This record gives sequence, structure tokens and C-alpha cells, in this order.
Amino acid sequence: MSNAAPLVECIVNVSEGRDEAILAAFSGAITSVAGCKLLHQDAGAGAHRTVFTFAGTPEAVFKAAYNIYEVAAERIDMRQHTGEHPRIGAVDVCPFVPIRGISMADLVARTQVLGEVLGAELNVPVFLYEESATAPHRKNLAAIRRGEYEGLSDRANHPDWQPDYGPQLNPKFGATVLGARPFLIAWNINLAPEVPVSVAKDLAAKLRGSGRKGVPGLFPGLKAIGWHIPEFGRCQISCNVVDAEATDLAKVYLTAVGLAEAVGAKVTGSELIGLIPEKYLRRAGKSFSFGGEREEELEAAVAVLGLNDLGVFDWRGRVLEGLF
Repeated sequence: MSNAAPLVECIVNVSEGRDEAILAAFSGAITSVAGCKLLHQDAGAGAHRTVFTFAGTPEAVFKAAYNIYEVAAERIDMRQHTGEHPRIGAVDVCPFVPIRGISMADLVARTQVLGEVLGAELNVPVFLYEESATAPHRKNLAAIRRGEYEGLSDRANHPDWQPDYGPQLNPKFGATVLGARPFLIAWNINLAPEVPVSVAKDLAAKLRGSGRKGVPGLFPGLKAIGWHIPEFGRCQISCNVVDAEATDLAKVYLTAVGLAEAVGAKVTGSELIGLIPEKYLRRAGKSFSFGGEREEELEAAVAVLGLNDLGVFDWRGRVLEGLF
């Protein structure tokens, strides 16, 4: 792929984390498209959710995304789905991120076309969000997903919550949220096995920008919830860093360590979901390295964030720019 070619990333979240055959069908839907590269696949059995990260030319990425929706419409029945992660449909959320050579406005227009096609051809109720949102109250993913799949029928006749494209309801598929947005870091902070989910939820409320009950939290650029993941046998603070420029991962992590210790709990490390631009990982390690060299800062970030907690973490395969 030429360095001058426009580059788009898609980080699609599907409501399947257990069936290897279905996951293989999803990965094949991506890799079968010329000009599109599958960068990372992160499956969670407890969350019953998998995140596929892929990138390429705009045409290739949007073709692969459509293929994902085709597989989901055929292979996933949301009437049978349960999992720890909030979700609204078989393809829960499908964000597109401009990486190089494409404007946000162009990406928004492409998401509108995709949404119209999904509604017309696959009978999928589509909600546009983030930069693609058609109204301010529909910009935030959490607002659209409130009530989750089970609450879709209750909101079907509400004038503020009609899908942008497709039917009001599709019981088998549920609905989907898609749109263009800036880069987001998906990242989980791990708690010791004995820490209860109530503590995880309380810590998440203290950290996230929205806080709780009108009291703001500590990091405006952070969204977070507390949950229990059975396959890890522990709770996590599940984080989305929505303003990566203003939110230092090391500060969030060390603050979580301090807050946990104050209530007699322990943070053991963290887990990065998908990929991360190098500058954000390096920044996390910058204050903990001595020479200021690239590799030293990246290794320091892995150490300070405890990214080896749940398994070996090799930053060389997780830094976005290094895969092109």
C-alpha cells in the first residue's frame, strides 16, 4: 500500500466471543477484501464479544464492514445472546477512524451511505453516532445503547429514538450503532480476584468524566464501567479513553491504584484491547524511563501499566503505525 494512499481504520465490535466458527467467518469477511488488512482480533468469552480491528483504503474498509454485517445477520441471533458487556445488536458498534489522507467529513458521508445500505439490504436498524450523529442527543454511544438490546422494543415508538435507517425493530439482529469518530483507546484496569464488582463500579464512577449522580469524575476524557469477567476470575474497570490527547494512561492507572488502596483493594495490572497509536503508549512511559529513547519509553509504559498481567504483551504488535 502506498504511503500516499488514504488510510481508514475500523474497530468493529460484534456480539460473539465464543463460537470459533463464527469468529472465523468474521475474520474471513475482512481478509477476503483486497486492500484491507486485519490488524487485531480480541475475543472475550465472558463479555461474549469480539473486537476486530482492520484498516486499509476507504473503499476496502467499508466493503469489509458490510461483509461483517452480512455474517452477523446470518449467524447471530440476539434473542439467545447473553454477556457481560453492554450491547444493542449483533454488530453492536462499528466506528470508522481517519488515519491518513481522508477528512472526517468524507468519512461521515461514507458512514451515511453504509447506514442506508444496511437498512435497505439487510433490514438492520441503524443509529448514527459521534461525528455522524444526526442530533446532539444521539452523539454518545452510551445514550443510544441505554436499555441495551432488551430495551429496544420499549423505545421503538419514542420520537427521539427512531433509527436513522432501516426498520424500527429487527428482533434477530437487534440494532447497530455506526459512525465516524476520532481515535479511542479501549483499555481495562484489572483488580485482584477478591475485589467485588461493587468496588469496581465505584472506582469506575470516580475515574470517569461523567462521575455519578451529578458529581463529575477525575478524568473528563475517560468513560468507564465496572464489571466481572468470569474467564479471568476477577473484576475490571473497563475504560474507553475518548480524548486520548488530554488523558494520560499512566495518570489514570496510578490514580486507580491509589483509589483502590484507599478502600483496601488492589490493582494488579491492565489490559489493552486492540491497537494504540505509538505516541499515547510512549507518553505513558516517558516519566518512567531515563534515556528518552523510543524503545525504552515503550518498555517503561508496558511495565508501569502492568500490561503483562493477563499474558505476555509485546508492544511491537500493538502499536498501530508499526503494522503499516
